[in-house]
Amino acid sequence: MFTGIVTHLGLVERIECEAGRTLDIAPIGRFDEVEVGASIAHAGVCLTVAALTETGWRVQASAETLARTTLGRWHPGERINLERSLRIGDELGGHLVFGHVDAVAEILAIEERADGRRIWIALPTELAPLVAVKGSIAVDGVSLTVVDLEADRFSVVIVPHTWAVTTLRDREAGDLVNLEADMLARYVARQLAFRSRGAARV
Repeated sequence: MFTGIVTHLGLVERIECEAGRTLDIAPIGRFDEVEVGASIAHAGVCLTVAALTETGWRVQASAETLARTTLGRWHPGERINLERSLRIGDELGGHLVFGHVDAVAEILAIEERADGRRIWIALPTELAPLVAVKGSIAVDGVSLTVVDLEADRFSVVIVPHTWAVTTLRDREAGDLVNLEADMLARYVARQLAFRSRGAARV
């Protein structure tokens, strides 16, 4: 479990493409000690540390993960957002995030504003029932608030601090990002679906 508050950036150092993908990740800057078996969100993708390296750690991604996230498009030298898993007693600064990506979507536009940047992102059909204005969404692992919502797109505003400390500043129109809907919205939608099925049987 995560909060969507990125604490570090990481660098993809090495990639092996056998039986899925194996990646060596090096944190940029000081990072607390990591143990084998630890869960770390990499651009919003929860991956388990399989081994330690001289500069960081090694993770493995299955074919399923590659198909559902941007991970299959990463390359050596790419920067990614990092967040350690939430521990009991930690401050919940963002919103509860599983690290299970729901969809990959395209950045449609990035607009400069006086208070930061507004990013327009395509809204996948399967996520539409789970996205609401003022609701939370994780974009490449960053907890953000939905500002505008249209049938096929939504926008988020990135304040200068978030822009400076995450990889969102590396993105441009046409790039793909990982999206994870708010888990509360997911459960509400599921309960409503059950209710509507029950009403249909009456």
